[in-house]
Amino acid sequence: MAGKAAAPGTAVLLVTANVGSLFDDPEHLQETWLRELYQVVHTHKPHFMALHCQEFGGKNYEASMSHVDKFVKELLSSDAMKEYNRARVYLDENFKSQEHFTALGSFYFLHESLKNIYQFDFKAKKYRKVTGKEIYSDTLESTPMLEKEKFPQDYFPECKWSRKGFVRTRWCVADCAFDLVNIHLFHDASNLVAWETSPSVYSGIRHKALGYVLDRIIDQRFEKVSYFVFGDFNFRLDSKSVVETLCTQATMQTVRAADTNEVVKLIFRESDNDRKVMLQLEKKLFHYFNQEVFRDNNGTALLEFDKELSVFKDRLYELDISFPPSYPYSEDSGQGAQYMDTRCPAWCDRVLMSPSARELILKSESEEKVVTYDHIGPNVCMGDHKVMCPGCGARPQGRVAVGGGRAGLLLLRARPPRRRPGWVCVI
Repeated sequence: MAGKAAAPGTAVLLVTANVGSLFDDPEHLQETWLRELYQVVHTHKPHFMALHCQEFGGKNYEASMSHVDKFVKELLSSDAMKEYNRARVYLDENFKSQEHFTALGSFYFLHESLKNIYQFDFKAKKYRKVTGKEIYSDTLESTPMLEKEKFPQDYFPECKWSRKGFVRTRWCVADCAFDLVNIHLFHDASNLVAWETSPSVYSGIRHKALGYVLDRIIDQRFEKVSYFVFGDFNFRLDSKSVVETLCTQATMQTVRAADTNEVVKLIFRESDNDRKVMLQLEKKLFHYFNQEVFRDNNGTALLEFDKELSVFKDRLYELDISFPPSYPYSEDSGQGAQYMDTRCPAWCDRVLMSPSARELILKSESEEKVVTYDHIGPNVCMGDHKVMCPGCGARPQGRVAVGGGRAGLLLLRARPPRRRPGWVCVI
């Protein structure tokens, strides 16, 4: 089945979103979030849609269980999704298992017009035709239709209760086979630690985990196919370089704890102008006096500090970024475009692809391509992450948005000379 191109007009939408905020404040955030998602579906009318969620269920997972059920039911039964008569939902709900719990949720929707679609059975090593709507939850370790792993504790020992890991599924749409990997990498535990070295120790931890995932999905157990890895990578800007650039003319004051002499705060003040505070840095505080620098021209001036993907430059590709940092947006429903002062804004949420997947999307020998990589919900609160996506199809049909902390969408549209799928990706 693998290796052939899909029929023209087969539009694929890939969406990734960290949705933890939606379950911490479902009353104010879920309706807006779903409305933005449904608008994307309505605009691009995909035949196959993949929605990868991280932090599904929120931070207080046990208390949020009822919200999870309602959210899933809404997605599966909504009028906006009524033309999707087949679905697969994989929810890691076994929060009592420290060894396995990842809080990942993967949703796959198939349009009624899509006739030939199969999902790979990793245990039997063969494809199975997808029919009906099915939900798999609690423990996913015994589900043969996916591969799931939580990263070992020793990858990030300072975080005692990590929920980071990945879930992999494989699909064949109109004879085009590809892997979809839902991933959540490790965060920065302390702004102060991240600032100490360049690159920071946390970027090294993320590199190790992502490298492990890539090695797993191209090992010798199964036939190699194109793959898309999309989720919350927690990629951060090079903190030391960012601070030095933002505070070039500033003087730094170091504040230490009286009992341990540990650095607890860095204060950067302008050399003149009454020594105005430009930046205050603490373990979980990044307060810069002018947030507009992260929004002006979509934060393009800061892209030079977005370096973490460069380690994988021969293994992973991404479309050009032309949207503001996707995290950390305010969780206040009335502050849709405001960043929180907890972390330096960064492009955490991404859609990445293998070299062959990039060719699958972009290769066009005779027709003009239209490519957009962007986020959705720029002026409404989507939680602390925006949603992102990439794609390509038969003709230009709008734009794609990608982002962290918010709903985002990436859309590629092209008319290739031979049969190919159309892709729309949203983070």
